[in-house]
Formats: sequence, C-alpha cells, structure tokens
Amino acid sequence: MTGPFGALGLPASRELTDDDVRSAWRRTAAATHPDRDDGGDPAAFAAAAAAYTLLRTTAGRGEALADLSQLASGRMPGGPVPGKTWLASAAATIGWRIHHGRPARLTVRLLTAAAAGVITVTAAGWQPASAAVITGVLTWLVVSGRTDLGARP
Repeated sequence: MTGPFGALGLPASRELTDDDVRSAWRRTAAATHPDRDDGGDPAAFAAAAAAYTLLRTTAGRGEALADLSQLASGRMPGGPVPGKTWLASAAATIGWRIHHGRPARLTVRLLTAAAAGVITVTAAGWQPASAAVITGVLTWLVVSGRTDLGARP
C-alpha cells in the first residue's frame, strides 16, 4: 500500500490510535534511519517521517482517509468536482459544510461580526482605520467560525 499508511506499515483504518501510529513510527524509524551502521534507507525514512507528521493526530488520520477515498473514487484530493466550475464547487462545499456543521452558532458569529463592524463605523465615522477594524472583525469571524463549518464531533 502506498501513501502515509503504507509508509508506516499500517492499515488504513479509523480504529488506529495515537499509540499505534507512534509505535509504527518508532519501528520504521529504527529500521530506516540514515545513521544506522548499514546506512539505513533515507528515502523510506523521509517518507515515514512525513507520514507520521500527518497521521499522528486523529484529525490527520481523518484527512488521510478522506484523501484515500477520493483517490478510490477517481477524484484528485483537493481537486475540482467534475462537471462544475470552481465557484459552483466551492459554493456546494461551503453549503454542505454549513448544513452539516453548526449553522445556528455560525449565524450568531456572523451577526456579531456585522454588528461590531456597524457599531464601530457608526460611532467613529468612516476613517482610514475603519477598514482595518472591519478586516479584524472578518478575521475573527473566519478564525472562530472554522469549528462551526464541519461535522459535529
């Protein structure tokens, strides 16, 4: 098997734990490290190190499994949806994420951001710093709203 799971000799499974990945990494690193007396296998060590970096967390393993399922369906991970423009594909993805995420919390965050921007500009009037305040509010919305755009844990 190729990919991050194969580089560590692990099955592509949701049941893997952090300890499973850590022990596979240690086993692979000990067998392939370039500082070994026999020279090791630097390419295999680099692939295993990259795989461990990806698979060491539950979220990383989920992303790797999603990439494998997209490859199995003939899609390139992160690639466009066939038959759709990039804008339609992005809109469909965002719509799905909002619907399956936490739309009520996202709406509250959106209203809070809009209110903060309006109150600031209304109170101080439009000034050169107003654009910076609005950018800060939008940044807060994007950073804090990311958790609301995914499947519920």
